[in-house]
Amino acid sequence: MAPVLQTRYAFTITAYIGEVTSAGDIGHGVRRIIPIIGGEVRGPDVNGNVCAFGADFQVIRPNELIELEAKYAFETDDGAVIYVENRGIRFGPIGLLQKLKRGEPVDPNLIYFRTVPKFETGAEKYRWLMESLFIGSAARHADRVVIDVHQVL
Repeated sequence: MAPVLQTRYAFTITAYIGEVTSAGDIGHGVRRIIPIIGGEVRGPDVNGNVCAFGADFQVIRPNELIELEAKYAFETDDGAVIYVENRGIRFGPIGLLQKLKRGEPVDPNLIYFRTVPKFETGAEKYRWLMESLFIGSAARHADRVVIDVHQVL
């Protein structure tokens, strides 16, 4: 019998975002680039600030399914730098997704927004971030994305 998957809450990333840049229709969807301009990381074992660089690179498919790939970093309160690559998808009723694109509020429970963050760091204290898989449950707001990150045990 295979082991049962379990998760443990690790931390929450709040990433503030800038204005959307669009590269237009690339043949299989619309390419968007959204700068990450700061934020914070809070949890029982990790706390710090999101660095004011990086971006979320998205493709919005014709059915409004959004494929996301964010690349950024955060610095912990004790000075460690942690690089993040976070891939995911966001999907839901088209009308609600269009409201999100316009910056209007939408109940996060009505949108499927899940991610798979991967971390890299040379800091020994945080090496455990590279030794496990993580999943995230996220919510998009007009000025930020909030991701609850869970370690897969």
